[in-house]
Amino acid sequence: MTAQTTSSTGERFSYMGTYDSVEQIVESFRPVIHAIAAAGGPGCEVVLHDLSAPEPDLGSTIVAIENGHVTGREVGGPSTSLGAEVLHNQDADHNAFGYRGLTSDGREVRCSSVYFRNPQGRIIAALCINFDVSTIAQAKGLLEGLLPDNEPEPAQAPNEFIGRDLVAVMDAMVSQAIREIGKSVDRMTRDEKITILSRLDAQGVLQMRKGVENVAARLGISRVTAYSYLDEARTKAEPVKKSPTTA
Repeated sequence: MTAQTTSSTGERFSYMGTYDSVEQIVESFRPVIHAIAAAGGPGCEVVLHDLSAPEPDLGSTIVAIENGHVTGREVGGPSTSLGAEVLHNQDADHNAFGYRGLTSDGREVRCSSVYFRNPQGRIIAALCINFDVSTIAQAKGLLEGLLPDNEPEPAQAPNEFIGRDLVAVMDAMVSQAIREIGKSVDRMTRDEKITILSRLDAQGVLQMRKGVENVAARLGISRVTAYSYLDEARTKAEPVKKSPTTA
């Protein structure tokens, strides 16, 4: 599941410091996790994910958590939709702040994530802050209802899906990919289903346990057909190799 890191990756992220183990990170940041959750109040969830295994089980990555009631998770719980995508591309800077997330029961959360690396530059842990803004959004809607009509802002797609288990996370990612096509599955063309598979492949969904089988079922195609479409999508995505020129 995990991608190989380049020799320069560790150097590019050296400004954040490196850690030899997740245990070291837990020991260093447990007081910070508690402090952030206490300052943010009961609607502020703070989570530390262990991503150090060669092929992490994304269904069980949480090693420390405060205010887990926000997303219904606890120690031993799953990663989010970003987990697979992050591990799929180790060399990128995945630190992100103030982006939109969505819980499995439809509540909006404001999220920030910071990733820790070992001396070789490989991501081994993630510290995530998820603030429940659903009640604030409800209050905003109530106030806006008392004001003169304005043009509604287009709905922004969430950057992250957070579920009680990995199946819920995967299902939310597939549903989002289907929504972006803009039509029901039974009306989709072959190319549109290939587009969905390609998108989910880039997000790491198909590397999850039973990922291909679950996506195939949602698209109404067989597992064999899904792999055939996936091979076609990956072939199209491969860069064209230029033939050497002669002087």
